[in-house]
Amino acid sequence: MGTVAAPYMMELASEGDQKQNGAEAPGGPPKELDAGALFVLKSQGSWLHVGYHLTTSIVAPVLLSLPFAMALLGWVGGVICVALAGLVTFYSYNLLSLVLEHQEKLGHRQLRFRDMAKDILGPAWGKYFVGPLQFGICYGAVIACTLLGGQSLKFIYLLSNPDGTMKLYQFIIMFGGVTLFLAQMPSFHSLRHINLVSLILCLAYSACVTAGCIYVGHTNNAPVKDYSIKGSTKARYFGIFNGISIIATTYASGIIPEIQATLAPPIKGKMFKGLCVCYSVIVTTYFTVAMSGYWAFGNQAMGTVLSNFMGVDGKLLLPTWFLLMTNVFTLVQVLAVTVVYLQPTNEVFEKKFADPKMDQFSIRNVVPRLILRSITVVVATFFAALLPFFGDIMALFGAFGCIPLDFILPMIFYNVAFKPSKQSLIFWVNTLIAGVSFLLVGVGAVASVRQIILDAKTYHLFANM
Repeated sequence: MGTVAAPYMMELASEGDQKQNGAEAPGGPPKELDAGALFVLKSQGSWLHVGYHLTTSIVAPVLLSLPFAMALLGWVGGVICVALAGLVTFYSYNLLSLVLEHQEKLGHRQLRFRDMAKDILGPAWGKYFVGPLQFGICYGAVIACTLLGGQSLKFIYLLSNPDGTMKLYQFIIMFGGVTLFLAQMPSFHSLRHINLVSLILCLAYSACVTAGCIYVGHTNNAPVKDYSIKGSTKARYFGIFNGISIIATTYASGIIPEIQATLAPPIKGKMFKGLCVCYSVIVTTYFTVAMSGYWAFGNQAMGTVLSNFMGVDGKLLLPTWFLLMTNVFTLVQVLAVTVVYLQPTNEVFEKKFADPKMDQFSIRNVVPRLILRSITVVVATFFAALLPFFGDIMALFGAFGCIPLDFILPMIFYNVAFKPSKQSLIFWVNTLIAGVSFLLVGVGAVASVRQIILDAKTYHLFANM
């Protein structure tokens, strides 16, 4: 089941995976954890581990799109939006953590987003809205990361072999093969070392991109710096909405409760420390990449700043070895992000098909886990190869999914769970953030649909993009 009464018993090293992890509910018998919560969301981590998980779930190569978002918004608008989105999401994620701690004190430790919706808003919210929405967003992220991984591999291949004839789908299949292996990691907690490497890598490629932008901006081949916003009045307005959506998406996670579920009890205060680790990385990477990329390329900034480094007519603006190194850092980190966003899918299948009364590594549980996780990765790889324009579709999903999960629901959860006075500042701050975010869902969706229509002429299945 979705929740377990607190205080609950943490699994012991060798016996805990074989037992039901539960606790005495107030006025009732012990509640049992289902296999998804028991095996995938093991509560054994520290606040530092949570910091690694949070960083990998948020700080991904999508941050390399920030110079493009800045080009749509200009210096003032871009810097304000990047800073404001960071403040709002830090506040939002901290509210989610406080609600989870509050619910634990009431006798219910909620381990999943849908559990929160079920207990706070009602069963239908968890079953028919939050659960499917989160599943779709996370699995969509897996497809998008697989596509990005294939594109990174192809980029590396063309740098080393400019006349190469291999197609994008072949690189996507290669990336999917590595993901297939990593997807068998048994639990979210078992990814802690991978996610530490991921944290280091995002710092590394952000530093490389920033250094590259500064270098390019001071060379004789530097592009003309034009910081005006391009396009007609209509295009500018759509560009503003598109830029805001891009920035909001770069801060999105969608799996905060699942990450907090990996904490060993007592959990009080640990999530805040993990968020501080994550946002120290965010401040270090987001602002340096966004500002250096926009400074170097102005309104010529492309969808990802790495594309700008390729120059005009294939004339590289940076040494080949430097671009190769940067792309390898990016590629490996995308692998970690892919595996993190597989966890909600793994948890759903584990709950459905595994037996919590048997050992996690028994044949009874290992065989369905191996089969189902492999099918999950194969299907994601197939769709990434089939739809190489999936990034445009994911932008639409992001407007409908990321903003509600990360900007709206945390405010609603807090106001419903804590019931602050309607005369209090926090009630109106939360209501304002939720209301503005709701408007962003609409305008972001419209801007995404418009972009899909504009790009539709380039769409075809298995395109070599």
